[in-house]
Order: sequence, then C-alpha cells, then structure tokens
Amino acid sequence: MVYHDVETASRDDLRDLQDDRLQRTIQHVYDNVDFYRTKMDDAGVTPADVESVADLSKLPFTTKEDFRDAYPDEHFAVPDAEIERIHASSGTTGKPKVVGYTANDLDVWSAVMGRSLATAGVTPDDTVQNAYGYGLFTGGLGIHTGCEDLGANVVPIGGGQTSRQIELLADLGAEVYTSTPSYALYLAEQAEQEGYDPREFALDTVVVGAEPCTEPMRAEIEDALDVTALDIYGLSEIIGPGVSMECPEKDGLHVWEDHFYPEVIDPTTGEVLPDGEEGELVLTCLTKEAVPTMRYRTGDLTTLHREQCDCGRTAVRMEHVTGRTDDMLVVRGVNLYPSEIESVVLEFDEIAPHYRIDLRREGRLDEIQITLERDSTDQRDAIDGSDSTDLRERILSRLETVLNFTPDALTIVEPGGIERQETGKVKRVYDHRE
Repeated sequence: MVYHDVETASRDDLRDLQDDRLQRTIQHVYDNVDFYRTKMDDAGVTPADVESVADLSKLPFTTKEDFRDAYPDEHFAVPDAEIERIHASSGTTGKPKVVGYTANDLDVWSAVMGRSLATAGVTPDDTVQNAYGYGLFTGGLGIHTGCEDLGANVVPIGGGQTSRQIELLADLGAEVYTSTPSYALYLAEQAEQEGYDPREFALDTVVVGAEPCTEPMRAEIEDALDVTALDIYGLSEIIGPGVSMECPEKDGLHVWEDHFYPEVIDPTTGEVLPDGEEGELVLTCLTKEAVPTMRYRTGDLTTLHREQCDCGRTAVRMEHVTGRTDDMLVVRGVNLYPSEIESVVLEFDEIAPHYRIDLRREGRLDEIQITLERDSTDQRDAIDGSDSTDLRERILSRLETVLNFTPDALTIVEPGGIERQETGKVKRVYDHRE
C-alpha cells in the first residue's frame, strides 16, 4: 500500500523538493548551531553555496564523536521551550548521543513510521505487538507512534518479559510483531520450550531492526514463525526507526529521501561513490528542526540503487547493512565483519542461529575464537561424537574459503549453551585484548 504520493513521485519532482528543503535547513543550522556555522566557515562554505543536494559534498561530515562532544544539547537548533521530547543512545562507549524533537519533528517521525509500516504491508485492521524497548531508546516509541499514525492497534509490551510476550501472541492474535532479529529467534525458541508451536501464532509479518539481519538469519526467522520478515532501518541521530523500510519485494530498503538524503562514501577517503558501489552510508536531514544533522557518517556499510522498485515506489533503495565500519575486526592484519562470519555459520542446518566471537591476544599475536551452538532440532550424534568432528571441519573449511581466514578455535556447544539476551541489541563480539 502506498501511504503517501511522494513514494511514487518522479525523480525530478523529488529532487526539486529535496533542494528546496535542503536550502531552508542549511540556513537554519548555520543561523542556530555554532558547531555547523564554525564547520562551514572553516570550510569556506556559506548557505548560499548549497543550492542543491548535488552541492552536499561541499559540506564537512558530522560524526558520532561530534555528537558526544556536543553532549548534552550543543547541536540543538531551537530553544528549550520548543523541545517536546528527548531521546538518547545507550552511551555504552562514552557519553550518550542526545537528540531532541519539536512538535513538527514528532509529526514527521510518526508519518515516516506510519509510511514504513504500510510499506511492510501493515494495515489499520492489524494488531502490532511491539517488542522494542520504550524509554530513551527510540525503537519502542518510534514504532508505537507509527502504528497510531497508520491506525493499527498496538500492544506496547516493550522488550523482555518473554513468557508474557508468548502468552499475548497466543491470546491477542497479533498479525505483526516488531523486534530485533535475534529476539524474534529467541522468542520462537522459548515458545517451543513452553509448549507452543510458534508457527501457529496469527503472525504473518515480523518487522526486524536495530541489528544487522543477514539473509540466512531472515530465513531462520521466517521458518521458525511462518512469517515474512522485513527489515527497518533508522538511527536516533537522524530521527529513529523509519529512515528506510523494506517492502515485500525484498529488493532493498526504501529510503524516505523526502526527509533524509542518502549518500554512500568511501570510508577511507570520504569520496562520494556512484550508485551500485558499497561504502559507508551518510545521511542528511532535510526537515528536522530540533537537531538537523548534516552529512552524518552512520558507520553502516551498504549500497544505493535508484531504479524504480517492482512495488512502484521510486524512492532510492539501500541494500541490507552488511556491517559497520567500527565493527570491523582486525585479526593478524585480516579485516573481518561479524556479519560475514554469521552468514557462513548459518549455512549449516545443524547449527542454531546463535554464535559468539572472542578476541584475545597471546603474546604479540591476536587470536579469534568462535563458539557455535548445535541446533536443538538436529538429531545427529552427540556433539562429542564423530559427527561433530566432521561438522566442525566442514565449518572451518567453509570459513577459510569465504573469508580467507581460519579461526584459532571453533567450539560447538549443546543447544542453549550460548547465553541469550532478552532486551537490547544482542552482543556477539567480546574483545578481551587490551
């Protein structure tokens, strides 16, 4: 369902809208945010120099470090009296990134979230059980207000309470479930342990986000819950969830570029890359009032495509995030991404969609240890038998072929042997190196 006419606008009409909104936003940030005015002055750029999105490369980048240095509110472009809500990142690696919203910002967020849910096939007749966390994290309230904008019924259970989640799915019959991909799998696993068949829930769609979701993991979710799993993308520095959304064609996530202009750059040089080449996603807010972020380096690796989707939408599509520039693991000079390791191990039916990566340093050498978990439905020999030895050798061979790298240790544990997380983003990598 097309939620707004702009989703099918011509590229020329969309460009005119983007240019107009960018000019107003550039003037707004220059007049009201010392950080951007100083950055532009140092670069010798004035608002008059940015007449079109084609001129964005004249502007300097904004980074997550810039946000943390501006803690709590130095990036705010409006007086406190105009701020109606505050959200923030977790701040697990330093000061949290604080963002504010005006009344208009909240309206825009609700609208793009409603549009995103409609893109996933959600209708006003559906019930959405929302398992994203409520509070400073943008996920819960972002999905919630999108449901209200669309007119769908929302069950605001938030994160955790897994047994209660399962009970409500069985009793209330929600057609749509929203959560991180790892939690969707955990929910299905727990439902089976509690005597339910998760494939018999009324669910037909699961909207997953906040973590990378590889195609093998999507297939695991769809099989475990008998659903269509679709990816949503967003980040608090831009607005929250609702920056882009995958449609049932599963051919990339539609970026709502009437509000958020995307670029892909070479992570090393900062050069803007042509469509079809993978690089780091950079986003610019075109309508945000409180915190209008310019050329934000997301750290997420993706590719852009501007051909019209088979669903009829003309909005640029971004491929699934393959990793993050700051998630890259460097082990003995080899660059690895956790998502690459995940895509390999999930090729094996005998392995559950859970894994752990431990990095250690022995003397001057880095070591990588991978722990996998035997799938609970696998009926082969016990994990200490000959079958397990064969499985381990096949996985090691596949990792070496795909990644040109062999882990120092690969352990396969019994079902349930890897600790689960009920709330927040799943942690896969544990770096014990100093």
